[in-house]
Amino acid sequence: MSNRSQRLAAYGCLALSMTLVGSYVALSKPLLVVFPVMLLAWLRFGIGAVAMLHWLPKPALEGPLSPRTRLLLFLESFLGNFLFTVCMLLGVSMTSAVSAGVILAAIPAAVAVMSWAFLGERIAPRTLLALACAASGIGLLGLAQIDAPGAAHRGTYWLGNLLVFAAVLCEAAYAVIGKRLTGALGPRRISALINLWGLALVTPFGLHASLRFDFASVTPALWLLLLFYGLAASVWTVWLWMTGLRHVPASESGVFTVLLPVSTALVGVVALDEPWGALQLAALALAILGVVLATLPSRRSGDR
Repeated sequence: MSNRSQRLAAYGCLALSMTLVGSYVALSKPLLVVFPVMLLAWLRFGIGAVAMLHWLPKPALEGPLSPRTRLLLFLESFLGNFLFTVCMLLGVSMTSAVSAGVILAAIPAAVAVMSWAFLGERIAPRTLLALACAASGIGLLGLAQIDAPGAAHRGTYWLGNLLVFAAVLCEAAYAVIGKRLTGALGPRRISALINLWGLALVTPFGLHASLRFDFASVTPALWLLLLFYGLAASVWTVWLWMTGLRHVPASESGVFTVLLPVSTALVGVVALDEPWGALQLAALALAILGVVLATLPSRRSGDR
């Protein structure tokens, strides 16, 4: 395969990964109507563990796990899998998929800030503008919900948005830690190991929730949706992203995160029949502008 073909295939992997992330975030809403949060998280990690069982053995060319790598794997799973999943599921259950999509668009800017804080990377002026766009988009969401019925009147809307933003911070930590892990392990083994840690962390809570849950009440359609959610969240998106990063510089890969808020919002409007007005559209436009500002490579880095 030529370098151009490899690059195009990598672009496809990155685009599909972010589209799937946005889709499963929105489609978790109907699952949360039936499943408690901890039970849904436990089933998600369980599905992933079964699907990735054959990815766990150490490849022949891969060295043994050092204590530092083990710690990074645990932190990657605790922040990027366990806390991200709990905050995201709780947040989405309290707010709309459209709102979640807008807030998730802050991920690239959050990654830049954490990279500055923990890796010493420089924050470009464009990233500060991206942060302003993200904050403005989230502010517009608040205006859009002042007179909205439902969750906003029950006082849960802002809590839901705060939980989704907490998930953004968890995802940013996941990205920063992942920069260190990809140098030591392959994408398949990273995916399998962090999912296994996530399963271990959530199992006590999931078991407790399962004791009081009526599994017979779940329809076949919801079981299929749960299977898609588990495979997309634990297997497909992680593997596609790590695979794409092998042939695309990190500065370019971030551009594809623009598909995350777009797909989340579209699924919320088309599949879940959520309200869509001028303020939501303006908030999404600001979110997309923020992603582009935060992730497009600079003119200097683009000159090859």
